[in-house]
Amino acid sequence: MAKVVVIGSGAMGLAAAYRAVKRGHTVEVLEAAPEPGGMAAHFDLAGLSIERFYHFVCKTDRATFSLLDELGIGDALRWRATSMGLFMGGRLYPWGNPIALLRFPKISVLSRLRYGLFAFVSVRRKRWASIETENARSWIERWCGKEVYSTLWKPLFELKFFEDAENISAAWIWTRIRRIGRSRRSMMREELGYIEGGSQTLVDALCSAIEAQNGVIQTSCSAKQILTQDGKVTGVETSSGVVPADFVICTVPTPLVSSMVPDLPEDWKEKYNGIKNIGVCCLVFKLMRSVTPHFWVNINDLAISIPGIIEFSNLRPIGAASLVYVPCYMPVYHPKFSWSDQALLDEAFGYLQRINPALTAEDVVASHVARLRYAQPICEPGFARRIPPIKTPIGGLQIADTCFYYPEDRGISESVRLGQEMAEALPSEPSNC
Repeated sequence: MAKVVVIGSGAMGLAAAYRAVKRGHTVEVLEAAPEPGGMAAHFDLAGLSIERFYHFVCKTDRATFSLLDELGIGDALRWRATSMGLFMGGRLYPWGNPIALLRFPKISVLSRLRYGLFAFVSVRRKRWASIETENARSWIERWCGKEVYSTLWKPLFELKFFEDAENISAAWIWTRIRRIGRSRRSMMREELGYIEGGSQTLVDALCSAIEAQNGVIQTSCSAKQILTQDGKVTGVETSSGVVPADFVICTVPTPLVSSMVPDLPEDWKEKYNGIKNIGVCCLVFKLMRSVTPHFWVNINDLAISIPGIIEFSNLRPIGAASLVYVPCYMPVYHPKFSWSDQALLDEAFGYLQRINPALTAEDVVASHVARLRYAQPICEPGFARRIPPIKTPIGGLQIADTCFYYPEDRGISESVRLGQEMAEALPSEPSNC
């Protein structure tokens, strides 16, 4: 069988490697970081093993369910009732269910009714082609009116996408509404899932399964260049030397592709270079006191320059402590992206105190900052036609990252699905590449 090299050991790369090794291929995974897992990798926060970037499971994440069962860890999946809040004007409102919407005083009754209909139809909608070339603002205003957009959506878009706030695909926003809306036990009860032990449980199981079938996972081994000859893949040049390959599955962020594959045609390089990403500084706090009773809180408050917080311990219990993520999205050229960790943490903790004034500095057990330069693709209207095919003009080379399953948003389940599909697309013999 073929020698397959997988670049990147996030959920997509590990799922591809696992499926390829099960199909009988010789597989080697190359990971630049010291540990596998990518955005799902854990770190130690004052004795707690936790993801650098939060993950949760929805009831539509079928690829995750199947993989957990296949790996023999299906019983590690837990479900828990969760809720949403909205912080506006110095007050925390319940959010995310029909009663909370009807009682919300910041928009008119007519706007509330229109918004409720919009959410109901979005959750049940099955097709997205008709809104794929429309921007989210016009779509939301068409259904809900300008008041709903300017009050509830515009501040969130501006704090996450900055100058691209009004250039976001309606189809991309729709899939986010639908995914959460379909993860409910009833209209009044949201229910999300988590893996016992966190995403590391899945990462460890995948790594063990790959290595049990003689697959190799090389960490601290960055891929420098994908090598080709006569239009076909021959190997990968790494920080440790050249790794021969019949096939390569590359899962690095698209902005890195054109320099990593210099033999790609120029028009293909332009496609990868044309996909814009935004960065994130993801702050994590372990606290002695809960901030809110909600899993997530959207923030529309002029005094707070973040779009929301995730109180992850309201999904995955961690004992008496509370665990809060504060994702700060911004272009990497924004001055704040270069702030020190402590400056970011101080600002964010001040925001948490605005939400819950009972918080004091003594409540902080530990904190951490994780940064990504390519955290979120900016999916503008018509984004589907901008995505190159996964199979490249170079024989034996497939390339994909999280934007390739647009209009779905980033998530473990979609990464698993796409990784498996790339492995299943491999010919069974090297000569067929």
